[in-house]
Amino acid sequence: MDSNTVLITGGNGQLGRELSLVAEHFAPLRFVATDLPELDITNAEAIDCCMANLKPRYVVNCAAYTAVDAAENDEPRALALNGHAPALLAQACQKHQARLIHVSTDYVFDGRGHRPYTEDAPTAPLSAYGRTKLAGEQAVMQSGIGSVVRTAWLYSPFGNNFVKTMLRLAGQRPSISVVADQVGSPTYAHDLAIAIGQMMASGKLSAGIYHYTNAGVCSWYDFAHEIMRLTGSPCRIEPIATEQYPTPAIRPCYSVLSKSKIQSDFGVDIPHWTTSLEHCLNRLKG
Repeated sequence: MDSNTVLITGGNGQLGRELSLVAEHFAPLRFVATDLPELDITNAEAIDCCMANLKPRYVVNCAAYTAVDAAENDEPRALALNGHAPALLAQACQKHQARLIHVSTDYVFDGRGHRPYTEDAPTAPLSAYGRTKLAGEQAVMQSGIGSVVRTAWLYSPFGNNFVKTMLRLAGQRPSISVVADQVGSPTYAHDLAIAIGQMMASGKLSAGIYHYTNAGVCSWYDFAHEIMRLTGSPCRIEPIATEQYPTPAIRPCYSVLSKSKIQSDFGVDIPHWTTSLEHCLNRLKG
């Protein structure tokens, strides 16, 4: 068995791509990124074949159905990827003696709290996306060989995300209306990738739930305002209430996650969200 192999699913997504980029910092671990069409994680036989060939020590599941609003009318498909696929990965990890790290979301909470959610806080998803992600968490935890890492407000230089949307709109409009009464913590995918790398490199990863976002708290309005400030954009950010921007899926109003457990267990450093945002914007400038 090549005990240094890390299999990444969803390798073309934001977190998957960042994991590949930080892999060099975690030698002798060897990161192997996969995505469709080479690996369909809803297919048990395909997973088993991949695992038999690679014999990974760790599997990091970055694949997910992330179209939050579309999931309201497409819950069976979202459940296949967010709920059933993690269960198949967990079963394969049991068979092939690998450990699974499964990435989840703040959407498993109802957002009605007023203090950072700890890992053992009661879950109560408000949306189809949240329900399907919770199903995946439960399957992974029941396996006894998996760890769940919940995150929120993920962004990077890759794919579709809030930062890139704001930059695009700022180039098209004199002002943008952004929700000001939903509060959370942005997560730079690069920082999350490093944290996951540290978890694996520690050699002491055991089953459990962990939270990771960047440090600090803001609203979506604050987040957008800082994007404009750091880029020197003249685009105005106008605050609005959630009810002024209705969406098919209900978002948590408060989704700040407590990070003390991942810090104490793995010594993970957590940069402030403003610092990480500036780092990402510099990369986007090329």
